[in-house]
Amino acid sequence: MTRTVWDRHGVHIAGVAETALGEVHGQTELSMFAAAAREALSEAGMTLRDVDGLFVNYMGEEGTVQVGEYLGVTAPRYVDSTDIGGAAFEAFVHHAMLAVAEGRCEVALIGYASRQRTRRARSVGGGAVDTDSLAAQFQSPYGLPAPIGHYAMMAARHMHQYGTTPEQLAEVAVAARSWARLNLKAWSRDPLTVEQALAGRMISTPLRRSDCCLVTDGGAAVVVTTAERARDARKPSVRVLGAGESQTHWHLASMPDMTVTAGAVSAREAFGMAGITAADVDVLQPYDSFTITVLLALEDLGFCAKGEGGAFVADGRLAPGGALPAMTSGGGLSYNHPGALGALLLVEAVRQVRGEAGDRQVPGAEIAVAHGVGGYNSTASTVVLAR
Repeated sequence: MTRTVWDRHGVHIAGVAETALGEVHGQTELSMFAAAAREALSEAGMTLRDVDGLFVNYMGEEGTVQVGEYLGVTAPRYVDSTDIGGAAFEAFVHHAMLAVAEGRCEVALIGYASRQRTRRARSVGGGAVDTDSLAAQFQSPYGLPAPIGHYAMMAARHMHQYGTTPEQLAEVAVAARSWARLNLKAWSRDPLTVEQALAGRMISTPLRRSDCCLVTDGGAAVVVTTAERARDARKPSVRVLGAGESQTHWHLASMPDMTVTAGAVSAREAFGMAGITAADVDVLQPYDSFTITVLLALEDLGFCAKGEGGAFVADGRLAPGGALPAMTSGGGLSYNHPGALGALLLVEAVRQVRGEAGDRQVPGAEIAVAHGVGGYNSTASTVVLAR
C-alpha cells in the first residue's frame, strides 16, 4: 500500500454513533439524530459547539438548514445536502475530507435519521407521480414496481448473461443473517439456511423475501475532522484513506449496462486515492439493499471478475470465518435498513477498524471499505478507512 496525499493531510473519523433502531416511538427524526450526534461528538471529544461543517439529507424540506436549526448549529462554514440516495453518506465523507483538507471546515458532522417503519412510509421519488416523467410514460404502465422491480431486472439480466443462480443470491442473505446473529441490535436474528431462503415467498421475480432488505427506523452520525483535532478523541480515530463517487442513470432504460454499476468508477477513484487494491481489504461493508446489489458491488469493486460474483460468494466466503468478511453488522438484509443505509455502513466499518465489534469482530482488521448505493442502483460512493 502506498502513502497518499490524504495521509499527509490527516483526515480522520473521530466519532460514530447509531440512532435508536428498529421501531422507534416517542422520538422524531430530529431528536434521533440529535442524540446520535451528541454521542458521536462525545467520542470525538467534542460538542455541537465545535461543529462547523454539516452534511445531512432526507430530513425535512431543507436538509442542513432545518437540522442545523434544531441542533443549534446555525452558522456553519460548510453545508451539504447532496441527494444521491443511500450513497450520499459515503459521498459526504468524500466531500468532508476535501473540505477539511482545504481548511474549509474542521469538524464535519454527517448523518441521517428515519422513522419509515413507524410512519409506514417508504417511497423513492416521493409524493405525487409526475405524469410527464419518463418513468410514468415507459416504466409504470408496464407494472415495474419501484425500487424492487429495477433490482429484479438487474438480477434477471445477471442470471441470463452469466448463469448466476438463486442459490448464489441466497448465499448473500445467509451470510448477512449469520453476522446478524452475532449482533444484539440486529432486527432479524433467526437462523437462515440457503434452503429456507429459496423456500421464501417470491416478491419480484427472481427476488424472494430474503433477497430484499428490511424496512426499519434508524440512522447514524459520523464526525470527520483533522488529525490534530482527532487527538482529543476518547477512542482511536480512523484515517480516511480514499473516497470516490459516481452515477449512471435514473430510469432503468437509461442504465448503460444492467450488470455494471457506478461502483466501478467510485471504487476505482477511492482505491486509487488510498493506494490499495481489493486484495488489501480486510472487511467490506457493501450496500445490501438486495442480494444482487452485493454481487454487482463485488464485481465492480474488483473482488472478482464481472459475472463471477455468484461463484465468489459460495461456501460462506462473506460469512463469519470467510475469506472476505462482509455485511458484518448483518447489513440491510438482517440488521437494519432505514431507507438510506450508507451512514450505518460507516459506523460498522469504523468499529471493525477500531477492533470494538465484539462477537462479530474481524481479527486483525486494518483496512475497511464502506460502499454506498443509491436510487435504482443509480449512484455509488466508496470510502476506504484504515487503522
